[in-house]
Amino acid sequence: MIQNILIPTDGSDYGKTAIAYGIYIARKLDAQLTGLHVVDIRLIRGPVFTDISGSVGLPPYQEFLPAIESGLDAKADAILQDFRGMCEAAGVHPETMKVTGVIDETIIEEGRKCCDWILLAQRGEHFHINGGAILGSTAQSVVRRSGKPVLVTPEHFREIESMAVAYDGSAPAHKALKLAAELSERAAWPLSVVIITTDPSLGEKTSKKAEEFLASLKIDSATLILPGKEDKELLKFIREGAVELLVMGAYGHNRFRELMVGSTTSSVIRKSPIPVLLTR
Repeated sequence: MIQNILIPTDGSDYGKTAIAYGIYIARKLDAQLTGLHVVDIRLIRGPVFTDISGSVGLPPYQEFLPAIESGLDAKADAILQDFRGMCEAAGVHPETMKVTGVIDETIIEEGRKCCDWILLAQRGEHFHINGGAILGSTAQSVVRRSGKPVLVTPEHFREIESMAVAYDGSAPAHKALKLAAELSERAAWPLSVVIITTDPSLGEKTSKKAEEFLASLKIDSATLILPGKEDKELLKFIREGAVELLVMGAYGHNRFRELMVGSTTSSVIRKSPIPVLLTR
């Protein structure tokens, strides 16, 4: 099911938590880790710096370019060295890659080549610069376009002892249920199927569908039907500390459903204190 996990890393504190989760899961599932650092090509091209240098009479940007490239390259090497050190200290022997490009596009491209999952930190080193969007342009683009399950990790690490899947009976949710069941079976994590609806009959129908799928599997599972609004109830459930990992479908296949489900996806990830595994 999962043989290789790609971890884009930028040296941030959130990024180090992501590495800790990657190591934990890799050891649990006997998976290979690959650390990726993307040297942002936009920092090398530097159009803004070029404009500023010209307007204030500084030497041309090209004179600074070798020093900028050298500094970014040295930083990338140090970040990947730290990544390797964290992994090897835990008995995991990773691969590493350093690639220059547009960050989200490079993560997606490399992810398609080498991995089963992509593991991303909730926030990166440029979180404040980017205006505070936790599921910002990079993560949102990766989730939408990579075609791979994406695990988004929070600020602090917690060992995973149990897990939940958000389920509404739809095709994306059923795909998430299948992934959650496979992961539960392999890692021996008890699975809670969380159904949120204000319609009791729909809740029972959806619960029966999930239970029928899980019946033939050798996993410890239970189904919960909760009333209320999906994102608020999911957050309330995970904040109560019942599970340490949430699996859910990300976004929809048409524009209306993408608007509705996407808002729930973004809201949960933005506020979740536990990792969220997203599948499309």
